[in-house]
Amino acid sequence: MNKPLILVVEDDAPVRNLMTTTLKTNDYRYLVAANGEAAILEASSHNPDIVLLDLGLPDMDGVQVIEKIRSWSNMPIIVISARSEDSDKIEALDAGADDYLTKPFSVEELLARLRVTQRRLAYMTTEITSQSAIFENGKLRVDYAGGCAYLDGQELHLTPIEYKLLCLLSKNVGKVLTHTYITQHIWGRSWDNNMASLRVFMATLRKKLEAQPDSPQYIQTHIGVGYRMMKVE
Repeated sequence: MNKPLILVVEDDAPVRNLMTTTLKTNDYRYLVAANGEAAILEASSHNPDIVLLDLGLPDMDGVQVIEKIRSWSNMPIIVISARSEDSDKIEALDAGADDYLTKPFSVEELLARLRVTQRRLAYMTTEITSQSAIFENGKLRVDYAGGCAYLDGQELHLTPIEYKLLCLLSKNVGKVLTHTYITQHIWGRSWDNNMASLRVFMATLRKKLEAQPDSPQYIQTHIGVGYRMMKVE
């Protein structure tokens, strides 16, 4: 089976060469684009499986590229940028990016992010193929149709908000969900003035879900940004 087709969007030649050499060495297929316009053209023409996107492009901001692609496709987009502020990460993730890797980065970390995204792609494909109403991740099992969840065979007694949070995270395995994204989907509005409430709900969910809440296995916190459900092997 062929590995995913990766679209590399990077205007800095040395960085682009590092990324494409890494992909080639690890038997990935890839396309390249040096600006936003070319990226959108390549994405629409070749429908790559994953996009590696720099934000600082010469003709447009990378966030605009994300928004353009999101208008017609859900292909995973991993941002790779020198912008390290939480506000930049949140803007890109809210626009529709799936992950965010800050420059400078190691080859090992890039490959790890690709593997995580591949697992998410595989899960999504399996879910679509089976049209299953059951989500399974490690010892966690969520019955969407039945409206209940189980951990190691024991039913979890969740509040309505906790269950909605669990469903939202589980349907986006491997993807960082920002605070704004979560609150808008759970409550229908942003709770920017009361993020402490979201943290409380997440803490109570973790207490029921994680054997060791201080060392979570399922839900990872991205401080200042949001949360991600990890795929448990």
